[in-house]
Amino acid sequence: EAVKEERLARFMTLQAAISEAKLQKKVGQTVSVLIDEVDAEGAIGRTRGDAPEIDGVVYLDSNIALVPGQRVQATITEADAHDLWGKVDAPS
Repeated sequence: EAVKEERLARFMTLQAAISEAKLQKKVGQTVSVLIDEVDAEGAIGRTRGDAPEIDGVVYLDSNIALVPGQRVQATITEADAHDLWGKVDAPS
């Protein structure tokens, strides 16, 4: 049992590093985001290919009113091992 736990911990550490490296490459990019939730702090959405409750999310700051189901273009400003942060681009 101890060996299984140690192997899982090593695997999870490696996977987090891989995920963070991949997400860091998105910083500065503009991506399409589907809005899932809006609250007083901003909006939470996901990029193409991200499944709800499985993959990470995109936390968005926006000066425009957003609604769930809306698609917006956002520039990614930060990333960690699981999630992205960004700003909604002004509509053209």
